[in-house]
Amino acid sequence: MASENAVLEIRTYRLHAGTRDRFDALFREFAVPLMREHGITVVDCGPSLVDEPDEPGEGYYLIRSFASLDERAAREAAFYGSDAWRLEHRDGVVALIQGDHHTVVLTSDRVACRDEDARLVP
Repeated sequence: MASENAVLEIRTYRLHAGTRDRFDALFREFAVPLMREHGITVVDCGPSLVDEPDEPGEGYYLIRSFASLDERAAREAAFYGSDAWRLEHRDGVVALIQGDHHTVVLTSDRVACRDEDARLVP
């Protein structure tokens, strides 16, 4: 049986140089509240503490959680298909993004990277 918020999604964004503060403001003012309106749990988001020296641009992250992969698909479809996102906010946010990566992991009581005492390995 799946536990609550059993799917964790980590997104990292490479933003055009000099746009991170604007992106953060747009994300916190519009994107995060809109995601929450569509039932998406935003765990955290913000500027990366480290920018990769060999990659141009500035880093940003978004961590979200869902009860299942099916829920993730349904809530993303509702969010990305909404008029508020498509007609009001999408273009302003996307224009600041140079590239992005998404990682989706399933969480459970049986995590491969745990030690004998069931603590996450540092």
